[in-house]
Amino acid sequence: MDAPVSIGQSLMGKHLHRSNEKYNVLRAFSSHFRKLLVGKENNAGPRSEAEERVHSWIQALARSEKSLTFEYVQSTERGLSFKEAEMRLLEGGQNIPIDHNFPSWWQLWCNAFIHPFNIILIIMATLSFLASDNANGIIMLILVMLSVGIRFHQDYNSSRAAMKLSELLRSQIRVQRCAGKVIQTELVVQIDYRDIVPGDIIHFSPGDLFPGDVRLLTSKDLIVSQSSLTGESGTTEKVADMIEDPSTPLLELKNVCFMGTSVVSGCGTGLVISTGSRTYMSTIFSTMGQEKHTDAFENGLRCVSYALVCIMVLVVPIISLSDYYASHNLGESVIFGISVAVALTPQMLPLIVNTNLAKGAITMAKDRCIVKRLSTIQHMGAMDILCIDKTGTLTTNRIIMVHHMDSWGFPNERVLRFAFLNSYFKTEANSPIDDAILAYAYTNGYRFQASKWRMIEEIPFDFVRRRMSVIIERDLDSIWDEQGSYFDTTKYVITKGALEEVLSISTLIEDVDKGVNLTLTPKDREVVLQKSEELSNDGLRVLGVAMKRANTIIKSGPTKYSALESDMVFLGLISFYDPPKNSAKQALWQLAEKGVKAKVLTGDSLSLAIKVCKEVGIRTTHVTTGPDLDILEHTEFHEAVRRATVLAHLTPTQKLRVVQSLQKVGNHVVGFLGDGINDSLALEAADVGISVDSGASVAKDLADIILLEKDLNVLVSGVEHGRLTNGNTMKYIKMSLVANIGSIISLFIATMFIQFEPLSPRQLLTQNFLYNLGQIAIPWDKVDDRYAKVPQGWSATELPVFILWNGPVCSIFDIGTFLFLRFYYEADQVSDSEFFHSAWFIEGLLMQALIIHMIRTEKIPFIQDMASWPVVFSTITISAVGIMIPFSPIGKLMGLMNLPLSYFGFLVVLFLGYFSLGQVVKRIYILIYKRWL
Repeated sequence: MDAPVSIGQSLMGKHLHRSNEKYNVLRAFSSHFRKLLVGKENNAGPRSEAEERVHSWIQALARSEKSLTFEYVQSTERGLSFKEAEMRLLEGGQNIPIDHNFPSWWQLWCNAFIHPFNIILIIMATLSFLASDNANGIIMLILVMLSVGIRFHQDYNSSRAAMKLSELLRSQIRVQRCAGKVIQTELVVQIDYRDIVPGDIIHFSPGDLFPGDVRLLTSKDLIVSQSSLTGESGTTEKVADMIEDPSTPLLELKNVCFMGTSVVSGCGTGLVISTGSRTYMSTIFSTMGQEKHTDAFENGLRCVSYALVCIMVLVVPIISLSDYYASHNLGESVIFGISVAVALTPQMLPLIVNTNLAKGAITMAKDRCIVKRLSTIQHMGAMDILCIDKTGTLTTNRIIMVHHMDSWGFPNERVLRFAFLNSYFKTEANSPIDDAILAYAYTNGYRFQASKWRMIEEIPFDFVRRRMSVIIERDLDSIWDEQGSYFDTTKYVITKGALEEVLSISTLIEDVDKGVNLTLTPKDREVVLQKSEELSNDGLRVLGVAMKRANTIIKSGPTKYSALESDMVFLGLISFYDPPKNSAKQALWQLAEKGVKAKVLTGDSLSLAIKVCKEVGIRTTHVTTGPDLDILEHTEFHEAVRRATVLAHLTPTQKLRVVQSLQKVGNHVVGFLGDGINDSLALEAADVGISVDSGASVAKDLADIILLEKDLNVLVSGVEHGRLTNGNTMKYIKMSLVANIGSIISLFIATMFIQFEPLSPRQLLTQNFLYNLGQIAIPWDKVDDRYAKVPQGWSATELPVFILWNGPVCSIFDIGTFLFLRFYYEADQVSDSEFFHSAWFIEGLLMQALIIHMIRTEKIPFIQDMASWPVVFSTITISAVGIMIPFSPIGKLMGLMNLPLSYFGFLVVLFLGYFSLGQVVKRIYILIYKRWL
């Protein structure tokens, strides 16, 4: 998206260049209010520059008179003419929410192809073909295409996920336009949302979506849902005839509606002030479809690739020249150098990594967890912070009733009785509140004999009154069955709804102790509101219940409903709660045991979030809200995010900033669990984006993992699989580099001191092929328990240090073999090359096979810890094949010969020495660096 260059020009289009003077006034105007809002010009928190300008533009218009608003957007109270609207559409472009130029398939393919490791594999494949090792070359090319194909598929899907947002607004919009050359006539026409331009006047009614950011002109009982931006399921009232206060947060503006929000009830007209990629929604979602930041694991692999290239460039020419100096055969020396380069490359890395990930994905699928991007499993092993929403994740998303109390906070069955009758006779679709009231009464054994009542009329709920009422009467045959003063009439009006609204229609309050109705005084009202606030602070939702006897029913007239809902007797309060899941506390405890800290990021209220978090065991000593974060300096913002465990009342942009702060400043690997459109930004930015099968399509498209059940226990299993995958991958990388680099060092030293090649190119490639074949079993290995208990990230400095410690250990015993062959068997002449090749071939292959067992665990191999049976079987098989080759016809073709038994006795002593010294080095390394893999 092109960044705005000014409030006037960028946000409204090129047609505003005609009013530079007005633009300067507006810039000063918005700057002044921004200072009032945040105190300093540059103290708006870590917003992007583009978003800050959109904020300033919208807030400035919200604080302006309607006449000024028309002037700023170059429109009139009659609307735009068709010609002017067409010009603006040509100049500003169509009203498309996310303005991305998606790359073509071949561009995505090139991006996936250009990776250092792919280049190395292609070079090695070419060298393999030159060395007549066609099988090895073909395998490496297949690995390249597999890696490129997987990455291309992921990038292709990710780059188009943002297009889903445009589907939100595909509708016809009613727009007021002017027509006529001499006498202009105002017309209301329906046009496609893509043809809406700044300056249009739109008409809206229930169910309509706002096609752009809109400054309200008129409104009647207007209630709007902003859940697509805030994540809150509630609604907000909008009013046109008001001027906003400078301190009002953007999403709480009453006279502005935003693109993507919808009309729940009411109607009105509005002036479109921003469209397309210049709207608030488009600005906050502008990062969608863009490339994620590269994680530590990918950066680590790149570093390995670059390091291998440097080693090849340095070592291979030296080895080739040394061999040429001894053999004086340039062709053979070049082929030998190529073989060394092939042997230096961890050719099985893509296969090992993908097999690891695929195995983890299959296992997680059995736990009802679908992995869309295989690399995410690797990230789950390194994840140390999980950001989660509250509703449906920590809670059951099922409301239950908690209290039924009178105005002084004492339990009162009459409050429950009338609330029950109100919900029982409600004819509209029952809400979760009504279901909770009915369930509470039935499960607690209350018998309110609803069958002895019948409904006369219902006053349905609406978002203006925020209450609903029923008028019921007793069956005449059952009147005498009841005793008490309140059953001397057959008709009752029972009202249930928002506490403030119910109090506003009540003039009396019931005193149970005295058995009379008293006048509802301001003091009584204060007591009720104070009790409601206490319940709300405990995270409960509070409603009021009132009733009155109705001797006559008004049959018709405009004041019918208002007359019925008046002069009522306030009975008391009922409260509700979305309880936490039974499994949530245990799952969070298990995640904490594994080093994964939970942070709650929600759009709901802070008090409700705190109550839920306390019940599931999340510490609430440090909490904050979105409005509080929005006024912090950068340093204060990052510190607040680091400390807080509960962050409530967050917008989508704030969720994104929290995730990015944890990643970039806190250096954490962050997972995010969300299922709504408002979670899309954070889902895409997180290292592990997690959604649920019932989530919004945009959220599922952007997520890396889809949960078929919204249960944190599934994530516990995912973390375990991630640690296992990460451990086995790191095993391969470390053991492969230690073995390969140690082998190359040994070959280099041997080449310098003998008159022939330590191994022929064919022998070296065969040895390398057998070793790689034996490593295929690594994904089926187990990991140490201690390794799986903490997050396992990639350290940029760890790998070189690890190689420097362990690589020379291998080379020491290779050189020991070289010295034994030279001085014991006196195999240092060209005539002894066949014997030397055979001995070196077996020793090198067995050494590389046994390195797997030395590197794979921090314990003593074969004594304190045994590898899984596939790895043991692979080692035995490859070792047996390697030993038999010199004694077989294949060995004869490769230039190998039979070896004396004394040499195998030497190998036993050699490898016992290797394991002893290797274990000593391992313990010292762990003592210094506190970790092994």
